[in-house]
Amino acid sequence: MVAAGFIQLEATAIQKRSHMITERTDVVIGLEVHVQLTTHSKLFCGCSTRYQDSEPNTHTCPICLGLPGSLPVINEMAVVYAERVAKALSCSVQRTQFYRKNYYYPDLPKGFQISQYDFPLAINGYLMVDSEGQERRIRIRRVHLEEDPGKLTYRGTIEKAQYSLIDYNRSGVPLLEVVTEPDLRTPKEARRFLNKLRNILEYLDVFDGNLEGSLRVDANVSIAGGQRAEVKNISSYKGVEKALLFEITRQRNLLRRGIHITQETRHFDEARGITISLRSKEQEHDYRYFPEPDLAQVDPEPLVKKFPQQVEIELPDTKRRRFIEQYRISDYLAKVLTASKPLADYYETVAALVDPSAAASWVVDVLQGELNYRGLTLDAFSPAYLVDVITNVTDGHITEKAAVKVIRIVLDRGGTPCEIIDEQALHTAPAEQITTAVKQAIEENPQAVADYQSGKKGALNFLVGQVMKKTRGRADPALTNRLIQEQL
Repeated sequence: MVAAGFIQLEATAIQKRSHMITERTDVVIGLEVHVQLTTHSKLFCGCSTRYQDSEPNTHTCPICLGLPGSLPVINEMAVVYAERVAKALSCSVQRTQFYRKNYYYPDLPKGFQISQYDFPLAINGYLMVDSEGQERRIRIRRVHLEEDPGKLTYRGTIEKAQYSLIDYNRSGVPLLEVVTEPDLRTPKEARRFLNKLRNILEYLDVFDGNLEGSLRVDANVSIAGGQRAEVKNISSYKGVEKALLFEITRQRNLLRRGIHITQETRHFDEARGITISLRSKEQEHDYRYFPEPDLAQVDPEPLVKKFPQQVEIELPDTKRRRFIEQYRISDYLAKVLTASKPLADYYETVAALVDPSAAASWVVDVLQGELNYRGLTLDAFSPAYLVDVITNVTDGHITEKAAVKVIRIVLDRGGTPCEIIDEQALHTAPAEQITTAVKQAIEENPQAVADYQSGKKGALNFLVGQVMKKTRGRADPALTNRLIQEQL
């Protein structure tokens, strides 16, 4: 009991701290979002980008290992994918130049990273983000391409590891970096920005969020009166919110005590929920940028014409507005349904065959909850199954309560909805049986009848519940309500 009490107190304290930070206006946050593009090959060589289930260092070649004499060749599809993202973020696309970003790190075999500097692929975009009920414009400073470094695996924590192992399978994978202006003000707002960005990337089909390491975030945060800190390589949306929450609290406590905040790079320890100092923050001149001599300038427009989009892509905000207009559903339901492309496609498949409003409610309010509870995806319950369930409810063959039971049984042990309805005898009770049950409920509960006649609304619900018991939940609620009121 004592431990439970402490847990409750800690949870309350975290909620209060989050609320305090949300209320402040002196917090400044900028994000650098690194996205792995789902091209078949790496950015400058022909090695496969599908390395996740492979043995370490098996997706490598002289180019991505930086061996002497090897020369990079630009992956044209990576440029096309990057241009699509830039356009979706309302950026201006321009002729671009690759640069060498010089720094030493064990996962960087060449001793430099091929990136973009003075002439990024795209600039001056924005993304509208919902913030406490209002839409805020978060400006995008630049969108550029670069190669992913390798991956370090520490034997122990990053602070105490005796050694680390290097896997170069990831080295050279096309990485798209989206850099915001410092327009974000709260950790929650940062998380919403990332959720919406991820949604757009999935709609464009240039990114697979299910792959480990496919999206990583560097968060720059400062408080008025102090220097900024950069928290590196946060690998989850919740992690970004937690890291920012901790870092804002840390910086605010230092300022309260009159301690100078140094500009530095920090690591987020997700297990402990804290940030750890790694090194002093490098300046741009420390990287000694200069144009990559082995790569020519790139004009994205001819490549876009060379690889045109086969189908015009409808982005989330456009799809949401269409759902509201075409299917006559609420803004809330439309937002939930368009929050992921698979969910939107699933809904439209069902809505084409049954009432769209009913389909939206069943997908959002019932099916999603049941799937999330079991850790399942939409594949576990086909659109045809949901059409069968909704049709049976609409035609009065089963009640909504029975329909929920059908969905749960199918998810738990398989079978089709029609099989489950027959097997479990879930068909709605006939009118004669409901009428008999209503008469019995009224006769057996004179106090409830008296309460109803004296104006107590709860009495009617009680009597409906008694009828449901007698019919094993198979009575139609609307018919039961009407029959009880007629009898009384």
